Formats: sequence, structure tokens, C-alpha cells
Amino acid sequence: MEHGHHHHHEHHHLEAEGGLKGVYVFSIVLNLAFVIVEAAVGLWKGSLGLLSDAGHNLSDVFSLLLALVAFRLASTKSSPKFTYGFRKGSILISLLNAVILLVAVGAIIVESIHKFMAPVQVDGGAVAWTAAVGIVVNGITAFLLLRHQKNDINTRGAFLHMAADTLVSVGVVISGIVIALTGWYFIDPVIGLIIAAVILVGTWELLSESLRMSMDAVPEGIDTEAVVAEMKAAEGVLDIHHVHIWPISTTQTALTAHAVVAADKEPETVVSDLKSALRAKGIGHVTIETEREGSRCADHDCC
Repeated sequence: MEHGHHHHHEHHHLEAEGGLKGVYVFSIVLNLAFVIVEAAVGLWKGSLGLLSDAGHNLSDVFSLLLALVAFRLASTKSSPKFTYGFRKGSILISLLNAVILLVAVGAIIVESIHKFMAPVQVDGGAVAWTAAVGIVVNGITAFLLLRHQKNDINTRGAFLHMAADTLVSVGVVISGIVIALTGWYFIDPVIGLIIAAVILVGTWELLSESLRMSMDAVPEGIDTEAVVAEMKAAEGVLDIHHVHIWPISTTQTALTAHAVVAADKEPETVVSDLKSALRAKGIGHVTIETEREGSRCADHDCC
């Protein structure tokens, strides 16, 4: 029965992965097409802002590609040398994506400061229209990723990239309209700095979580004390100790523990019940060593 449940879980996981893969492929094609159009208009109109934004959007295409690679890594099979496959690579990619976002923020800040010092005259109307298309493209991509971003940090990173780009495009539209109506070129770097601050706030959490996961910290959303308390409350369990919880990938969590089992209970039954309860909490890879009451290990003298 446990095998059947595990098979159903894997089947559901593969279906979700296949659907998300389609979202990524569509988003990559859509955004790459926009980058080409935006760069072309930037060259035609002589707009450094549009060319810079096209370069930034190209980095987002790269981030989407990275996230797609991460999903492939998260589903790799084990081998004699890599017993978890390359699943840990998905965590490293989430960290890289967070760093790319920080670099993008830095680039926006540097560009904004440069524009303060040397204002650039641009065709506000052309900039606004092109950026408006960017809002649609980035907005569609962010919307497609929205449903999946709660379950995976890499998808959340890609979502943040696209949401940030939508904000940037909104800022470009506003500055383009204001410049076209008033000729106030300073409004462009002001909005740029505001957007950089907004992106930085969203990126900081992504970066800190990626760093924690790369250090095998307990994944966000899992309360170790609550997990241990629930395990101890299970029928036939007298005590739980030597608990370790860590991320195998950005979507998979492992747990190892020692369980002290009552003398009148079957260890296999207790372990099966514990695994089912933990799986419901999103911890799918569980290894539990059982001990009988009064054993040396039960007194915490082993390990």
C-alpha cells in the first residue's frame, strides 16, 4: 500500500513537472522574442535605456533557462557516486538566481546614478510604448509562474525576476510619459532607484533561504519542534531523538531519526505510520531507526 501511495505521489510530481516545463519553455520563447524587439527599437531610437532594459531582460531569459535546468536536476536518478542524483544542484541554481537578481539591482542603481550625473534625452513616447509591451510579456510570464512559485524556490526566483521586470517596465512607461509631457529627464533615474529598492526587498528573502538550504538547514515551512512533537505523539512511540531534517533539492526534503518503540508494538507498523504522517508534511524521504525501550541507544548513549 505504501508503494502504491509512493507511486501515485511520483506520478503526480512528474505531471506537475511536465506542466511547469511547458510554462518555462513558453516563457523563454516569449521573453527572448521581446528582447530582440526591444533591442531593435532601442537601436532605432538611440535609447540607452531600452538597450539596457533589453540586456536585463536577456538575463531573465538566462534565469528562466537556469530554473528549467534546476527542475531537470531535481528529478535526476541516483548513481553509485551521486546517491541523490544531481538534485542538490537545484539549490545551487536558486542561489545563483538570487545573486543574478542582486547584480541586476546593482546595475539599475549604477545606471540611475549615471543618469542623474549625465541626463540622457530619449524619445519618451517610443520608450513608453515599447515598455508597455514589456509589461504584457513580463506580466504574462509572472502570472504563469505564480501558481507554481509557492512550491519551489527556483520557480519563486523566476517569478521574482519576471515580477521585477514588470515593475521596471511600469517604471519605464511612467518615466516615458512624464518625459514626453514635461521634459523632466531626471524622473527616469528616480523611478529606477525606487524599483531597485522594491526588487532588493523581494530578493533578500530568496537569497537568505537559498543560503540556508545550501547549508542543509531545515527548509522553510517545516517546524522541527512541531515535527518531533507529532512523531512522539504517534501510537507506540515512547521517544524520538537524533533527528536531522535537510533539503535534498528545492522540492524534496529528507529526515532521519531514532524512534524508541514500546515493547508491545511492531516496529515496522510504527515506522510505516510515522512515514505516512511525515509525508503529509512534505517530508518524503524518511529513514527511521527503531530501538526498544530500555536499550542502550534509547538512553541516548549511542551515535
